[in-house]
Amino acid sequence: MEDRGWADVRSKLAEKMAGEITLSQNPGETIRKWRTSFGISQSELSAYLNVSPSVISDYESGRRKSPGINIIRRVVEALIEIDILKGGKNVRTYATTLYSFNPGVIYDMYDYKKPITVSELAERINAIKVYLVDHGRRLYGHTIVDSLKAILELSSYDFQRLYGWSTERALIFTRVSTGRSPMVAIRVSNLKPSAVVLQGITRVDSIAVRIAEIEQIPVLATTMPVESIIKVLRR
Repeated sequence: MEDRGWADVRSKLAEKMAGEITLSQNPGETIRKWRTSFGISQSELSAYLNVSPSVISDYESGRRKSPGINIIRRVVEALIEIDILKGGKNVRTYATTLYSFNPGVIYDMYDYKKPITVSELAERINAIKVYLVDHGRRLYGHTIVDSLKAILELSSYDFQRLYGWSTERALIFTRVSTGRSPMVAIRVSNLKPSAVVLQGITRVDSIAVRIAEIEQIPVLATTMPVESIIKVLRR
């Protein structure tokens, strides 16, 4: 999609859809409502989820017991992802009602199918390990954010929303000059990411490194273009 802020719309839309399905007295019917509103057939959805079309039909008709939260999450993410692959028309439609801050802040928000280590992340994006600590945590996703706009435009509440489903993710800051400002923002935030990536630089400010040591947060630096980072991390 051309608007880089679509990622936050996607995250908020997923929360809305999952919440509505979970709280519905007829979850299957609500799944059907969202599927048809997105113009996605049962066969398309089942193929993306790698299940039989009858499974989707049984859930929607109530022949199967109400789906659990993991199934609901998979269905919601599949519907949104299929729409994005088709150009994101429906995700864009919800943008005006779901957005609460400048859509140019977030470039990408993605949850991995399998968790990866910080070292694996560094290898994939050709990053320098500025500060590496083995805290045993794994990365279940990433959020790529414009560092300048995030600092100038996001409230503390908005900043917390960068974590999506979980804080077990990497925050990747673009348009970084020294790395100090993003690390200061993390220092004063209640939530802490599992890793930080500073994009666009190779030399990191000493204060930023010191904050990483205090917070025990791995920090990487890379000059790989944002578009390439998104591509390699979504494989």
